[in-house]
Amino acid sequence: MRLTSEFWVSALMRRIRTADGFAYLVRRGATEAGAIFIKIRNRDGQFDLYMPAPQSEYDPERADERRFILYKQSEDEQLINEQLEKELRFDPDLWLVEIEDYPDAGELLTGQI
Repeated sequence: MRLTSEFWVSALMRRIRTADGFAYLVRRGATEAGAIFIKIRNRDGQFDLYMPAPQSEYDPERADERRFILYKQSEDEQLINEQLEKELRFDPDLWLVEIEDYPDAGELLTGQI
């Protein structure tokens, strides 16, 4: 059984915070199954935007697990925000979590740790 978006986001934010990182909810989406986007503000000034991975990226034995792919990278936060605005027009039920000061966030989201 797959966790609701609300539960998954809450668990992610708790995990980041317990590791002395900073995570906050920018936009609350549909409770049960809203798509989750994650914006990471890196220490080097770079911004990474992660989106849900396509179905082809999932391991059939772990189909209930959420996976993400790096969607966009930029030093210009405005470019990331413009992309998010486009996504919001397409899917107004999406969640947006922003993470700061957590060096392994990308690896956490892509299943590398």
